Amino acid sequence: MPQISPSAEALTDLVLTLFRVNNATLIWGDRLVEPFGLTSARWQVMGAIAYADRPQPVAWLARDLGANRQNVQRIVNDLAKDSLVAFETNPHHKRAQLVVLTPVGRNAYEAAVRAWYPAAGNLAKDIPPDALATALRVLGTLRDRLAESGVDAEDRSASLTVG
Repeated sequence: MPQISPSAEALTDLVLTLFRVNNATLIWGDRLVEPFGLTSARWQVMGAIAYADRPQPVAWLARDLGANRQNVQRIVNDLAKDSLVAFETNPHHKRAQLVVLTPVGRNAYEAAVRAWYPAAGNLAKDIPPDALATALRVLGTLRDRLAESGVDAEDRSASLTVG
C-alpha cells in the first residue's frame, strides 16, 4: 500500500462525502420539485435553458452543465414529451435544433425556483456564509484541476442520469 499524504486522505474523505451529499441532494431536490412535475435532473437542464443568453442546441447545454450529451438529450426529449420544452430551427445547423422553454415549462421552472430559496435558506441555516464561500472555492479549484487533467463532458456518463 502506498504512503498516503494527509492531503490525499482528507481529499478522499471529502470526495466520499461529496458522493453522499450529491445523492442526498438529488433525493431532496426531487422531493422539492415533484409538485411541479419535475425531477432534479429535469430542473437542472431547464435551468441551463433558462439562463442561456439565447436558445442553444443540446450539445451546448450539455457542455454548459458539464454533463454527457446523450443524458441531456434524453432529458430534453422527456421534457418535450411533457410540453415543458420545444425545439426551434437552428439557422446555423440543420440537425442541431435549438431548445426553448415553453410557457408551461417556464411556469414550472419558476415555481421550482420560488420553492428553492426558502428551502435553501433552511438547509443553509446556521452555516456561516464565509464557510459556504470557502467550500465553493475549494470545489471550484477541484473542478478546474479535473478539467485540466482532461476530464470532459463525454467522460461524465454518470452525470444527469436521474430522470
